[in-house]
Amino acid sequence: MAQLATRGKISAAGQPKKSRIVLLLLLPGMIYLGLFFITPFVSLITTSLQAPIPGGGIGQYQAGFEIGNYAFVTGEYLEQIVRSFIYATVATLLALAFSYPIAYFIAVKARNYPILQGLMLTLVIAPFFISFLLRTFAWKEIFGQDSWLSTLLRDTSFMAQDEFLLGTPMVVIFGLTYNFIPFMTLPLYTNLERLDTALLEAGSDLYAKPANTFWKVTFPLSIPGITSGTLLTFIPIAGDYVTASRSFLGSPNTAMLGNVIESNFLRIQDYPSASALSVMLMAAIVVLVAIYIRRTGTEDLL
Repeated sequence: MAQLATRGKISAAGQPKKSRIVLLLLLPGMIYLGLFFITPFVSLITTSLQAPIPGGGIGQYQAGFEIGNYAFVTGEYLEQIVRSFIYATVATLLALAFSYPIAYFIAVKARNYPILQGLMLTLVIAPFFISFLLRTFAWKEIFGQDSWLSTLLRDTSFMAQDEFLLGTPMVVIFGLTYNFIPFMTLPLYTNLERLDTALLEAGSDLYAKPANTFWKVTFPLSIPGITSGTLLTFIPIAGDYVTASRSFLGSPNTAMLGNVIESNFLRIQDYPSASALSVMLMAAIVVLVAIYIRRTGTEDLL
């Protein structure tokens, strides 16, 4: 009994020390989050509630509680808000359609050929070694008015002489899909690489058709990879402002929410509207992501 009491005292004495060590280890991360996430986020919210200074010039605002800023930007930029989420959804689905076969081949079919697997992984990662802007600008040259592709489409009557590829929703969605395919492929590969091929062999031994084996075994086991890939793809696409800008693949008719935010911040200097749109974009993405994760049964990703 005396020994148990002694151990209890030692354990009780060591508990505060452990807690202090844990707090010290967490402190750098908490400071980092406070400085570079919480502080900017609070600043963004307060800016979104600012009011114009009476008689002030462009870009001059004062602290306030203008909730009406959110109603104003919703009515003013509803088209761009809806367009952003439509483009992001379509581009994400296209990226999934292209990436799944690639990831499946690299992770499952090429598993016994390390050299081929490494080569294909390198090809998937290779675009990251080139600037995002350069890659997008390269497609602008390919889809340009006098490019070989536009000339070919006009000569073969697939496109009228007065039609243009640049500035169309199709080209913008293509650019978004192309730029973010690696963000979809890599999580899918990581998930499928852990797939036990013995399960596929068991399906074949039980006379299941390859399609049935895929939908009953492979696809359900790859849902965590699909969820991770779609989140990593959808979120940055929804806020993208490079691809759809007039300087690259877009036009005023394809402007997305990111283009409106960029324009309000840097050109019009309407900081409350830009901040309100940013807060709304973040809130909408958080809600959509939470619903999506719960529907796919991957709550552990939250």
